[in-house]
Amino acid sequence: MRPGNVPQTVWRRSVLKQLHTEEEESLLKVSEAEMCTAVPLKSDKETLILTADAFSCGNAMFVGYSAAAKAVNDLMTRGGEAQSLRGRIFLPSSASEEDMRRAVKEIRALCDAQHISIRGIRAETIPALSQMMVQVTAMGTVKKRELLYLEQISAGQEIILCGSLALEGMQQILEECGEELGSRFTPAFLRQMKALKGELVQTEAIRAVRGHVSAMQQIGSGGILAALWETAEAARVGLHVDMSKMTICQETIELCEFYRLNPYQMTSAGAVLMFTCSGETLLEILRGCGARAVRLGSTTAENARVITSGEETRFLDRPASDELALWQEKRLKNLAK
Repeated sequence: MRPGNVPQTVWRRSVLKQLHTEEEESLLKVSEAEMCTAVPLKSDKETLILTADAFSCGNAMFVGYSAAAKAVNDLMTRGGEAQSLRGRIFLPSSASEEDMRRAVKEIRALCDAQHISIRGIRAETIPALSQMMVQVTAMGTVKKRELLYLEQISAGQEIILCGSLALEGMQQILEECGEELGSRFTPAFLRQMKALKGELVQTEAIRAVRGHVSAMQQIGSGGILAALWETAEAARVGLHVDMSKMTICQETIELCEFYRLNPYQMTSAGAVLMFTCSGETLLEILRGCGARAVRLGSTTAENARVITSGEETRFLDRPASDELALWQEKRLKNLAK
């Protein structure tokens, strides 16, 4: 099968049809776009237990930070606060104890900065693996009335992008191929790239806009084009967005050009789509937090998902393979030669 998320038709045929969702207590509808679950407490039906799962894989210790950042951001986009975290580290036989220690250190650094407790991290070696994989579950609570979900999106709302595209992919490639990139870029430029790592966690911005958004969605596998499609599918709305408005840091553009990657189809932890009836207010709040923020377009009542770029207009395609996953596949094949 292709790298990245499985195609939607395959997921619906082989996964969704086997899930008896009507028997579940979760208040978040199962879909390709949904990364969280929300279940009422038995003692207090107005308080929901909220969890978010995320994973990251690669040969860089950054995967620990990446997985934790994605899980925490996803949980917060549903209106909750991450209170604790559990993780699992799966190591290839070639990994060392130092590799594991550094991956845990990355998770610990993020949790310390966000005041999140770590409830446990398990680690095991899997001989079938060729690279490290880290899986993280973020846990918290949210009041039922404050839960945000994609079905709250309606036609006529503005779409705001908070953050910059493909930073997650750029950071992982930078850590894995620093020596190679050193032959192309100056040390000062590489330091600028590394400095963008902090933008992968958007807790302050997400917290600040609550009450001004109908829903939020972090951009995951497949990049912003996949996120727009999956979100529109879940909300049953159309879209009209301007591709030229999408924020990509120059450092990311340079790296993607070097490896011939498409940043619009690359996993983007820390970049969040926000849907609102008060676009200008939202932009002011986000910029006041120091976050990058732009208006991309709006949702529509029609089924069409339209993307413009200058004078070019086209319809949004179904999600394609994630560019970071494709890069990893190619790199692993080259290393095996």
